[in-house]
Amino acid sequence: MKAEELRKKTLAELHALLKEKRERLYHLRVELSQGKNKNLKEYRQTKKDIARILTIINERRHQKQK
Repeated sequence: MKAEELRKKTLAELHALLKEKRERLYHLRVELSQGKNKNLKEYRQTKKDIARILTIINERRHQKQK
């Protein structure tokens, strides 16, 4: 997911998407540990998506404080 797309979303939508991505990351981690899934690309991409979402949430938080 691109940062431009995320910046268009509301704060509530970002939090919902963050929750969804964290749940997906959990399931991917479990599948990888059990050997059911060997798709590391999706695991890495999910981690990057979470980082992008958190970055945008923090940017908005800092903008409100100024």
